[in-house]
Amino acid sequence: MPTVRLWAGPGSPTLVADLASRGFVAADAAGLQNALQPLVLCLDGLDAAVAETASAMLRQLGATVCGRSGRPAALVAAVSGPLLRRFLQNSFGDSGLPPGMATQLARLLAGLESPPAALYGRGCRLVLHRPRIMGILNVTPDSFFAGSRSGSIAEALDRARQMVADGADVIDVGGESTRPGAPSIDEQEELDRVVPVIEALRRELDCPLSVDTTKSRVAEQAVAAGAAFVNDISGFAFDPKMAATVAGSGAGAFLMHTRGLPADMQKDTRYRDLLGEVLDYLQAAMDSALRAGIPAERLAVDPGIGFGKDVRGNLELLGRLGELRVLGRPILLGTSRKSFIGRALDLPEPAERLAGTLATVALGVAAGAQLFRVHDVRPAREAALMAWSIMRRQLP
Repeated sequence: MPTVRLWAGPGSPTLVADLASRGFVAADAAGLQNALQPLVLCLDGLDAAVAETASAMLRQLGATVCGRSGRPAALVAAVSGPLLRRFLQNSFGDSGLPPGMATQLARLLAGLESPPAALYGRGCRLVLHRPRIMGILNVTPDSFFAGSRSGSIAEALDRARQMVADGADVIDVGGESTRPGAPSIDEQEELDRVVPVIEALRRELDCPLSVDTTKSRVAEQAVAAGAAFVNDISGFAFDPKMAATVAGSGAGAFLMHTRGLPADMQKDTRYRDLLGEVLDYLQAAMDSALRAGIPAERLAVDPGIGFGKDVRGNLELLGRLGELRVLGRPILLGTSRKSFIGRALDLPEPAERLAGTLATVALGVAAGAQLFRVHDVRPAREAALMAWSIMRRQLP
């Protein structure tokens, strides 16, 4: 089947290896890595004659191109946005490329060049003119970071008040631990943990709330209690009723990539094409949400750092985070105090990993992430706004 991908940054240090794994000659791919263009276009699964014609058109427009012969044929080109728009405008009538490819290319380009300006939840609108911070509020006894746990409604309220004072834009309430190896809990137990807390928070605070759950019944009751968003680590994959439930509730949704349940997701962290699989998974989750009736402006995506990935996989995703912008939705990044930071810095205790977390937040801002799920609201907010100020050359 013909496929199209658009990546940001031909200067990626892994580009040559990535393309060699797809059958391109490494020496040809090396020319792309040094090209003075901001984007990499890959057209795969083409008829050989079509690939040859498209390659000639791209070269005529000034692109650096390398091709892969055989069946199916493919090409990769270092391009710019204006160059790609000229290609879209002028070449498709004569090139014989599959009919849907022009539409898909235009959508991918728009996603990279025009980040979403807002994210909508039930009864709220998050304007994304600056980074937004989601504070983690766990009403669980076994979350991996002890400092995030709240054992009572009163304690949860105290933590939430402090998060709001520290600048939280959203508070994410979770009643089931999703750390690697964590067992599932009964639906009623999860309801008993999160619904009373959300009701109490809604009565006292004006901050939008999110519920961190993969269960449609928990999502339904949490939204009824006052949650504006549903944060589903499975991207609606674990519960077949979740997409319809969220659509009916009017809530927004954070769709995350994972592979397997938390209890076993780290048993196999091998990928042939990690970024490609994450993109495909998140696109499928978005398609499921749209079919269920959730408007696109209510959706954000999350690459799932630490979920079904090893340390190298997490580092690769962070290094290529900007490429998720092709999905056209806000990117939520959740790296806070996770084990890959501990592995990278030889810090076995989550309590020691704040500095590493803040580095990922700052780099996430530079890559185009717009929302950050963190345990430490104030330092994360300051790191994000400082990075944003540098990127924009202006004060927040």
